[in-house]
Amino acid sequence: MSKVVIIAEAGVNHNGDLDKAKALIDVAAESGADYVKFQTFKAEKLVSKSAIKADYQKRNINDGDDSQYAMLKRLELSEEHHSILKDYSQSRHIKFLSTAFDEESILFLNQLGIDLFKIPSGEITNYPYLVTIAKQLKPVILSTGMATYQEVEEAIKVLVNHGLSKDKLTVLHCNTEYPTPYGDVNLKAMTLMGQKLGTAFGYSDHTLGIEVPIAAVALGATVVEKHFTLDCTLPGPDHAASLEPEELRKMINAIRNIEMAISGSGQKEPSKSEVKNKLVVRKSIHIVKAIRAGEKIQQSHLGMRRPATGISPMELPNIIGRVTLRDLQEGEILLKTDFQ
Repeated sequence: MSKVVIIAEAGVNHNGDLDKAKALIDVAAESGADYVKFQTFKAEKLVSKSAIKADYQKRNINDGDDSQYAMLKRLELSEEHHSILKDYSQSRHIKFLSTAFDEESILFLNQLGIDLFKIPSGEITNYPYLVTIAKQLKPVILSTGMATYQEVEEAIKVLVNHGLSKDKLTVLHCNTEYPTPYGDVNLKAMTLMGQKLGTAFGYSDHTLGIEVPIAAVALGATVVEKHFTLDCTLPGPDHAASLEPEELRKMINAIRNIEMAISGSGQKEPSKSEVKNKLVVRKSIHIVKAIRAGEKIQQSHLGMRRPATGISPMELPNIIGRVTLRDLQEGEILLKTDFQ
C-alpha cells in the first residue's frame, strides 16, 4: 500500500490574519501532514450580495449578520498572501495547496505552481469551473458532498472530456454538514463509489473527532482531508467542527499506524515478529502419569502443556495405543523416540 495523502485543511480558519495562517502551517507541518490547504476566492465571484449564511455558519459565527458575502469578504487571502504562504510552507517542508472557487482563482493557482487541484463539493455541478480545472492537466481531487452518484459521474465525464486522465483523479466521499452526524457519514459509499467509478478514492471529513477518517483509511482511502484550527473557540464558520493541534497529531499518527497494519501481503501466515512465540505459547504432549516400558500409551497418561518443544497435540490420535520403549516419568515431554 502506498502512503495515504493527508491534507490538513486550514481553509478559512486563519480569519483573514496572515500570522494565523502561518501558525496553521506550522501546526500542519509539525503534525506530519502532506499538504496544508487554504481557500482561494473573491467574495464577489463566489456569492451574490443577497446570499445568506448556511445554518452552521450562522450558528458558529452568531454575529447577527446573515450576509454570506460580508463573512467571506473578511476571509479572503490576497494574491500576495498566497505567495507568502506557499513560500512559508516550503520552508516548513510541507506542500501548499488551496481550493479555488472560481475560474480566475484556478488560473492564479496554476500560475502559483500548485501540483494538484482540489474541487470542493459545492462546485461539482459548475460546468465551466470543471472545464477550466480539466484543462490545467494536473491531478484532481474531487469532493462529492451533497452529490448523487449520477452527479459524480456527470462531473467526471466533463473532466475527462476536457483533458483530465482518469488515472489522475481521486474521488472523495464527503458530507458537507458541519459537524456531520455520525449516522449521516455513510462511509460504505466511499468504497462502493470507488469500485464503481474505477478511480482512486478517499474521504473528506467533517465529523467531530478523529475516528471516522481513521476508519476510512482502514477501508482503503488513499486521501484523507480534515479541517483543523488553532482553537475551536475562535469566531468563524469552520472552527467549531475542526481539530485542534493535538487532535490533528493524534489523527495523523493513527493513520500512519493503520497504514502499516494493512500493508501486509494478505496471506495468513506467521509474521517474522511472532514466529519466536510458537515454542513458548503453543503446547506439546507431556507425560502426566508415569508409564513403564512396554506399556500401551493411554490418553490418561498424557497432558497438553507448554512449551511446544515436543510432539504437537494434533498428533494425539496417532499416539494412543502405541507401545513405550522406555520408562516415562511424570513431567517429561514425550518424544517420537519414546514409543514404537
